[in-house]
Formats: sequence, structure tokens, C-alpha cells
Amino acid sequence: MGLTDTGGAAADSVRSTGATVVRVAHSARALDATKSTLDAVAKADGAPSAVQSWHVDPRTSRVVAEVREGAEHSPAVTKFLAPARTNGLLTINSVATAQRPQTFAAGTVGGDPYYINGNTRCSIGFSVVGGFVSAGHCGTPGSSVVGWDGSAMGSFAGSSFPGNDYSYIRIGNGWWTVPVVLGWGTVSDVLVRGSGVAPVGSSICRSGSTTHWHCGTVLTQNETVNYSQGSVYQLTGTNVCAEPGDSGGSFITGDQAQGVTSGGWGNCTNGGQTWFQPVNEILSTYGLTLVTA
Repeated sequence: MGLTDTGGAAADSVRSTGATVVRVAHSARALDATKSTLDAVAKADGAPSAVQSWHVDPRTSRVVAEVREGAEHSPAVTKFLAPARTNGLLTINSVATAQRPQTFAAGTVGGDPYYINGNTRCSIGFSVVGGFVSAGHCGTPGSSVVGWDGSAMGSFAGSSFPGNDYSYIRIGNGWWTVPVVLGWGTVSDVLVRGSGVAPVGSSICRSGSTTHWHCGTVLTQNETVNYSQGSVYQLTGTNVCAEPGDSGGSFITGDQAQGVTSGGWGNCTNGGQTWFQPVNEILSTYGLTLVTA
């Protein structure tokens, strides 16, 4: 057992148990406090991406930071690790870029792509408890779904098209739901806080896996659109552009979910018009609860 004082009563007490006493330079309290300081900085300001992890190593009596090779002396890394270095507790281990930690599943984020039966691509609309909602023309009940990373997500639990254009995809396989719509770097990702309906004339934005983030205005409500496959009722019309693959993606005003992309005309080069299926109808039909922040 490591102790900072190997000659005192505490050391004798440890020896009496049969354990071997080893002198260490720093107490567990000092090591834990320094590690906690790094944790606090990370929570407040974030940690540099080059710092992959940090922990207390009681065997060496050091705070060990795993840092991407080549970035050990970068300004951001040096600043972040300063508390441990100042206290004389720091050891840096260099790690290869290929060892960058990552999670092995992902969250359902509005606008992200998903693939139906391994080929057709659509976009996630909004997370609901148990899965997410999207367009009905994307798949039929039982169709399997994989995520942007190729991992299995789940399958269509419900779908309606034409007449309506909505679906509910039930997820599992380590995927989880998050109340987020992807801004694709054009804007910050948007937290979803509710589903209050935006009236005609309101600003509205759309997120999809083909053309990403575009905005415009609500033009109509309760509109019937006659697609070649049949009519779809109670859609909301907008002057926001969209293209194939954006189907099912999120329409949102502020932090309020509006609906999932159905169809339209035109493109995001020359402009056009797009309709969406209101999300509240989907929630009501399947008895779903929107995941909100």
C-alpha cells in the first residue's frame, strides 16, 4: 500500500495486516483533488480534443493524461493540464490518433440520415420516447433501419402513405433518443422544447440529410397535396427548398417542432416549395411522446 509517511503509526497499522508499505510522493487526497480540478475545467470550458482522457494512477502517485501524439506541447493542452503540472503530479502518455475514444452507439438527431432495408435514404424527423418519427413514404411496417454509421437502429413500427405521410420507427441496439435537430454547421444544433404550431406567415427552418439546413416561411396549413401515388391531406406548405433524401427531416420554428418533410417541387439551387406533415398529428395517431429538452 502506498503512503506518504512510511514511518508513522498509520504505516505500522497497515503493516500489521500483512500488507507491504511503499512510500509515495503524493497523497490520494492531493491526486484526487488535482484530477477533480481538471474535471471542473472540462465541465466549464471543455477539454481540448487532443486530450483523450485523464486519471489518477495510485501505483505511480501521478495524474496521467492520455494526449494525442504530436499535441503534447500545444498551447491548449498545456493550459488545460497546467493544474497537474504546477502541482508536480502530471504524467503525459502519447497515444496514436487511431486510438481516439468514441462511443459505440448514437443518438437520434433530427436531420440525420437513416437507411431503409439497407439502401433507401431518408432523414430523421424528431425523437420520441422509444424511437423517432419520419415520413410515411420512406418505409413500411417491419422495414429494417440502419443509422448513419451503418449500425442497426430498429424498424418501422407504423407507417401511413398516401392519405397521410408519417411513420414511427422504434429503435434499440444501443441507440438512444435526444431532443436535438442538426444545424449542419450553418447554425448551432437546436434543442427541441415543444411542438407549438407556428401560424401562416411564421419563419420556419428545415434540416435534412441531403441539403442540410434551409429556412423560409409557412405559406399554408391543412393543404391537400396530390402526389403521383395519391393525395395526402392536412399538410403544411412552405417556401423552403428540399431535395431527395431530405424526406422525413425536421421542420422547426425556434425550439418548437413543427413536422416532418413530405415532398415538394424544385431544389435548393433554384428554389421551390416543400410540404410537411404536422408532428402533433403523428404523436396523436401513434400515442407518442415527443422527447424535449
